[in-house]
Amino acid sequence: MHKFTFITLLLIFNFWFNDTNQKYKKAYFASGCFWCVESIYENLKGVKEVNSGYSGGKTTDPTYRQVMSGKTGHAEAIEVIYNPSEITFKTLVNVFFGSHDPTTLNKQGPDRGTQYRSIAFYENSIEKEIIENYITELLFNNTYYKITTEVLKFKEFYLAEEYHQDYKKKNPYNPYILNVSAPRINKFKIDYSELLK
Repeated sequence: MHKFTFITLLLIFNFWFNDTNQKYKKAYFASGCFWCVESIYENLKGVKEVNSGYSGGKTTDPTYRQVMSGKTGHAEAIEVIYNPSEITFKTLVNVFFGSHDPTTLNKQGPDRGTQYRSIAFYENSIEKEIIENYITELLFNNTYYKITTEVLKFKEFYLAEEYHQDYKKKNPYNPYILNVSAPRINKFKIDYSELLK
């Protein structure tokens, strides 16, 4: 009897866990220091979780120090876990282009180097088309005179060290957060107020 009950509970949990996970998708972006970018996406309705990490390079499981050297090919990136029934990939792409400067090569604000370059990652042809169509639209409308954003096939995301996760929440009075991240986040909140939680 106990064995039957345990197996039944295990099956129910497994069904619930898989059903919950199937509701969510993942998207990946790089647009400067991940402390700031993580906080931007965490504010969006439909976003369950955002993780800071590294992507776009060749080194397996790199450290922060290695990525900062510029020799790994990775950029500081984020992983967005979202519910597509509440927020679309296209909206995430719109926020990406509207919350950083895609015209500067290997640079965002005071941060310079290939690790701060702009990258929109795609996992399939539909996502690639959404990104490329939006770039075309931005250029056609003269929103930007040029766009240096790389459009890359997603390969791997390496989670950054624990102290980088939720950095702004844990370190609200850090000088970089106060002087660089906060103004960028506040501008995003004004520009995308209808999308905020």
